[in-house]
Amino acid sequence: MKAIRWIFVVAVKLLAKILLKVEVVGLEHIPARGPVILATNHVNFIDAPLVYTLMPREMTGLAKAETWHTPILNLAATSWGAIPIRRGELDLDAIRRALQVLRDGRILGITPEGTRSSHGRLQKGRPGIVLLASRVPDALILPTAIYGGEHFWGNLRRLRRTKVNVVFGQGFHLEPGVGRVTHEMRQKMTDEIMMQIAALLPAENRGLYSNLTAASEDHLRFPSGVTSNLQRALEQSATWPTSGGESG
Repeated sequence: MKAIRWIFVVAVKLLAKILLKVEVVGLEHIPARGPVILATNHVNFIDAPLVYTLMPREMTGLAKAETWHTPILNLAATSWGAIPIRRGELDLDAIRRALQVLRDGRILGITPEGTRSSHGRLQKGRPGIVLLASRVPDALILPTAIYGGEHFWGNLRRLRRTKVNVVFGQGFHLEPGVGRVTHEMRQKMTDEIMMQIAALLPAENRGLYSNLTAASEDHLRFPSGVTSNLQRALEQSATWPTSGGESG
């Protein structure tokens, strides 16, 4: 299976070189060891294989169960150790396997939106990520943003390469607090995570999480002395020139 995985990695890298112009930022934020929940937005089929081939250490992830219905995708997902998850229901087996990945100190890739957007704008996050992070408190949540892939099919029809940006943000830990966690609290924590992803995206790609100034970080703990992705984005936007200046 390792040989098959290597073949797929090489094939993805070759296709990416032909079809894409990939720009990567923030690889230094990926820890060399320990459990990591890599939380990324989901634009289209490019996302998962591209991120997988960029990782400096082995990663697995959750993928929709339908992926295994197609022979070539089945082989790729199996060789990469992907975990099938049945959408629209509480898949306890998938959750159990995902938790084991984290408890083994590995990287687990998750798309909190649960489905691809195609248009590249963030959709509402689902609270499954909070369940996993709260069960493995030492797991680092690594927000990751991908944008540009929404133009892939249009560019392909014009025989143009597509520029795709992959941004790995500053990681943090989730702090659910004490006591019973309600559905509303789980959604609030999910939205806080999604806002960290939004902060890594251009304004036009933030979708439902466009209003960064309304975001909170009540349940997020960043390393001491580190500026959060949200605060960094707000500071940068405050220094951007406005369009109302004098013209020459």
